[in-house]
Amino acid sequence: MEKEAIEKKVKNVLTQIEPYLKADGGGLEYIRLDDDMTVWVKLTGHCANCPHSTQTLKNGIEKTMKSVIPEIKAVEKID
Repeated sequence: MEKEAIEKKVKNVLTQIEPYLKADGGGLEYIRLDDDMTVWVKLTGHCANCPHSTQTLKNGIEKTMKSVIPEIKAVEKID
């Protein structure tokens, strides 16, 4: 699958995840998709400083992303 098609899917998945983060006063911003298929996001709102943000990122966002888009290797955050 082409990178552009994967990027479109990534943005779609993030759009579907965001309401769950907003329910807790948080949010996220898509930054980029690297050539190695790592997705970079910025956590915003309460998620930005939450002590559970790494758990949310890895066990929530990354797990969901990989299940929908197997090509994705990781989801990382930019502070």
